[in-house]
Amino acid sequence: MSDILRFGMRGDTICALATAVGGALGVIRVSGPEALTLADGLFRSKSGKRLDSSPTHRQYYGEVVDREGQVIDDVLVSVYRSPYSYTGEDSVEFSCHGSRYVLRKMLETLIQLGCRQAEPGEYTQRAFLNGKMDLSQAEAVADLIASTNRATHRMAISQLRGRFSNALATLRDQLLHLTSLLELELDFSDHEDLEFADRGELLALSHQVQDHITHLLDTFRAGKAMKEGVPVAIVGKTNVGKSTLLNRLLHDDKAIVSDIHGTTRDVIEDTTVIRGVCFRFIDTAGLRDTEDTIERMGISRSYEKLASASIVIWLFDAAPTPSEREEMERRCEGKSLLPVFNKVDRGEEAALWEGALSISAKYGQGMDELEERIYALADLPEVSENDVIVTNARHYSALSAALSDIERVTEGLDMGLSGDLLSEDLRSCIHHLSEIVGGEITPDETLSTIFKEFCVGK
Repeated sequence: MSDILRFGMRGDTICALATAVGGALGVIRVSGPEALTLADGLFRSKSGKRLDSSPTHRQYYGEVVDREGQVIDDVLVSVYRSPYSYTGEDSVEFSCHGSRYVLRKMLETLIQLGCRQAEPGEYTQRAFLNGKMDLSQAEAVADLIASTNRATHRMAISQLRGRFSNALATLRDQLLHLTSLLELELDFSDHEDLEFADRGELLALSHQVQDHITHLLDTFRAGKAMKEGVPVAIVGKTNVGKSTLLNRLLHDDKAIVSDIHGTTRDVIEDTTVIRGVCFRFIDTAGLRDTEDTIERMGISRSYEKLASASIVIWLFDAAPTPSEREEMERRCEGKSLLPVFNKVDRGEEAALWEGALSISAKYGQGMDELEERIYALADLPEVSENDVIVTNARHYSALSAALSDIERVTEGLDMGLSGDLLSEDLRSCIHHLSEIVGGEITPDETLSTIFKEFCVGK
């Protein structure tokens, strides 16, 4: 049995700091069967109230003391009784001052009283094991903590509120109905006069499930881009202003700017948010013929980054030749190529083709239009809290496997295969969908991988 399951089944009481160190306030969480009793071991209520006799959702003011009775801090204590807590267990949260000494002393005292230091993600893990949320919702907790912009926040909230789980439940109901019709066909296969459902109905239902799964898979490109940042490569010859443009887009001096050719010898990468969406900008080494070994390595990496980008900003300060244009368009096939003429502040203009922009990265001229064009090229949907968008690679893998299963069912129905042959693929499809939300079939290694990425205290 994996550590993550063993921790959840030991029945011990855990404690951990739930806030970042160094703030004005700190929160320490205690959860488990002895949470209230152990918390009483260091808490002295101003009203004399004991926590182990408190009803749920009550808050008390008092002080915490160490094993020798010395006051550590004045605190507010919140009580949550099972099952009405985040973990589904009896829980206590101490809100105290953010002093490193105070926090360490409180945790030391709780451990001396019988608590165990929580493992990363163990509170959310216990919530999952106690049925407070399914596995996809538990993963959304980590996504919500990590969200850095409006889009990632809305996607995490949608998943946390069960929108994705509800979509999967609808799929499961459709599959179970399809399974029941096939089983009924098998049960009454010897009675030709009994008609329960014709193959047309089975095929239509199979297509409906297939379309539903395909739609979810189609959202992954946008979901992954919004979660990780849309990759945008800035490419061009040396000294055309790529680093200046990167600094302008990031509103920070991330890259060294110099008139010397070949200054940028490696890729420089950072993110910024445009209209609520994260973009990952990559400044590449200038493209030119050179005998410098290090610079050539940088140019090679530039082409690698260009290949992995969704959007390519081709920056130049003189009109490209037809052969240069042909070469760049060839390398950017299947991507969004945005040609941009820089240094218009010098009073020069290049012969531009349709769709090209003119800017001055040095003085900021044309930057608003450039950002709008970049956002439009990303072609991402506006996300609301009601949208179901797949962002997790584990979910995508399970859905892909489920799609292969239901496609075989559809093909089998077209070929007139018997119900017993189709049922195996149907069961496999249900299995793969169930892996996403968790349950008895979820491998221990999957749970370990998910929860070990959480922070301690969550």
